[in-house]
Amino acid sequence: MPNLKELMQHESFFSPGHRMCAGCVAPLVVRQVALAVGDTPVVVANATGCLEVASTIFPYTAWRCSFIHNAFANAAATLSGVETAYRALKKQGKINKEIKFIAFGGDGGTYDIGLQSLSGAMERGHNMLYICYDNGAYMNTGIQRSSATPLFADTTTSPAGQVSSGKSQWRKDLTAIMAAHNIPYAAQVAPSHFMDLMTKVQKALSVDGPSFINAMAHCPRGWRYDTREGVELTRLSVETCYWPLYEVDHGKWKLSYKPKEKKPIETWIRKQGRFRHLFTDKGQTEIKWLQQRVDEEWSKLLERCKEVG
Repeated sequence: MPNLKELMQHESFFSPGHRMCAGCVAPLVVRQVALAVGDTPVVVANATGCLEVASTIFPYTAWRCSFIHNAFANAAATLSGVETAYRALKKQGKINKEIKFIAFGGDGGTYDIGLQSLSGAMERGHNMLYICYDNGAYMNTGIQRSSATPLFADTTTSPAGQVSSGKSQWRKDLTAIMAAHNIPYAAQVAPSHFMDLMTKVQKALSVDGPSFINAMAHCPRGWRYDTREGVELTRLSVETCYWPLYEVDHGKWKLSYKPKEKKPIETWIRKQGRFRHLFTDKGQTEIKWLQQRVDEEWSKLLERCKEVG
C-alpha cells in the first residue's frame, strides 16, 4: 500500500498549471500516477490527444521528466523502441540507473487508432506501462464516438434523435483484451479510488515485462456534466459496476472493489447530458437494456474472479 505522506515529499513529474478543461478527470489520473511513481526516474510517451495538447502548449510544458510527444497511433511503438535502446545501453555499461517507461493515451489513441502498436508492444514483452485515460470518445477533435463510447451515448458521429438512440454498440472490453496478451499485469482503475489506483501503478511498474492500466477519466465537454462533479461521477461509474475495479496479475483475475449496494445505472447516466435523450417515455426501454447489459458484464466478471454474486 502506498505511503501517501512519504510520496507527497517527492516532486510530481506532472506540474500544476496545465490547460486541461475545468472538471476534467484525466489530469487527476496523471497526478495520482506521478504520486505513485515518487522519485523514480521515468520516460513518458504521450499520444496526441487532450492530455498532450493541453499540457505541452509551446513554449510551455507541464512535464518535469523526459517526455516524448507521439502521433495519435504510435505511443506504444515509440516507447518500446526507447525501452529497447535503454536495455542496450545498460548492457553496454553506458547507463547504470533504473528507469521506468510509461505511455499515456486516450481511448481514441488506445482502443482504436493505437491498438495495433499497443498490441505489438505487449506481445513483444517490453518492460513498460501503458495507461489509457478513457473518456469515452475522441474529445479533442470534436466528440466523435470511439469503441470505448458507452451504449446509447450521444456523440457527434452517433447523434441521438428521432431515428437513433445514440451509439448502438456496447463498448470494447480493452482491459480483457490486454489481459488476453498474457502480459504480467493488467488492471482497471478510477481516480475516485485513488489508493487502489496508486497501488496498481506500483504493482504494474514492479513486474518484469509489459503492463496495462485502464483508467476512467470523465470529460465535462463530451459528457456534459457539472464540472464540480467529475470525481463523484467517477465514483458512480464504479458503484453502478459500469466500470468495475479489478486486476489480472500473472493470469489471475481478482476483484479489487465490490460495492456494498450496487447502484442502478440510472444514477450515473442521469447526471450526463449525453444520455439526456433516454429520460423520456421512449428511453425507458433503452435504460432497461443498458442496465441488463451492465448486470450481465458484472456477473461475468464475478465469475472470472471466482466471487460470489
